Parts: sequence; C-alpha cells; structure tokens
Amino acid sequence: MNQEIAHAAVELPVSAPHFSVLLSSTARGARLARLLAEAQLRRWGLPAEPANVIVAELAANAATHGRVPGRNFRLTLYVIGGTLCIEVTDTRGERLPEVQRPAVSAESGRGLLLVEALADRWGVREERFPRKTVWAEIGTGNAGSGSDATR
Repeated sequence: MNQEIAHAAVELPVSAPHFSVLLSSTARGARLARLLAEAQLRRWGLPAEPANVIVAELAANAATHGRVPGRNFRLTLYVIGGTLCIEVTDTRGERLPEVQRPAVSAESGRGLLLVEALADRWGVREERFPRKTVWAEIGTGNAGSGSDATR
C-alpha cells in the first residue's frame, strides 16, 4: 500500500508554481475545488486527468468526513520538478482517512481506492491539532526544475 503518514510540513521552493484556496465544507465547495483545479492545471499547461479525479475525491472527503460546521477546507496544488502535488486540508484532525473495501453493492466508500490507484504516492500529514492534510502526488510528464519535496 502506498499510503504514508508524515509529520513534516513541506517547504516549497520560491519558484514552485502553486495555487491555494479556501472552500466551504459543502458539496458545492467540493465541486468548486475540482473546477478550480482543472482551470489551474490548464493555466499551467498540465493535463486535467487524473488530477481532477483525485481532487474531487479528496475534496468530497473533506466536505463529508472532515466537515466541522463553520470551518472551511483548503485545496493546494503545486508543482515540484515533474511532480504535481495535491493537498486538501481540513479541521477534523482526529479522523484520519483509511482505505476501505466496501461491499460490491455499496453506493459509496471507494474514493480512497481511486486515489490509491491514480496517485503515484499519497498519504496523510498530521498537523497542529485539529488539522490534517491528505496529499497525493502524480507525475506530470514534464521534468522541470526545482527541488524535490520530502514528505
């Protein structure tokens, strides 16, 4: 399994392209996260697939399982070298995500299975309580400049 739990925050190189936005912890906020990510990826000249699926799943989890009334979640995208990093931070640090294998007839519960299948790496970074960040990395196919981030 490529899930990891890391405790260190990532420091971005000054030149790393990045995008970050706070969104409401609602289904509408989760949909907006996907749309904004797609628009940003187009601006950077990167393909939307599979990043849009990963953003959609992580944002939906933040809005559903990481929801605290009156608190937002944050979507952050950045590129280091040839890697697109996707992060979704919510304020339910006590609820860490775990991959589940739902029944075949279940209508939900497969989001992290999709993330696991599409991402090169993914994991959870516990932060100052009550926050956590679920992150995923995918290769962009563009080996650019920049330093590698350590998770």
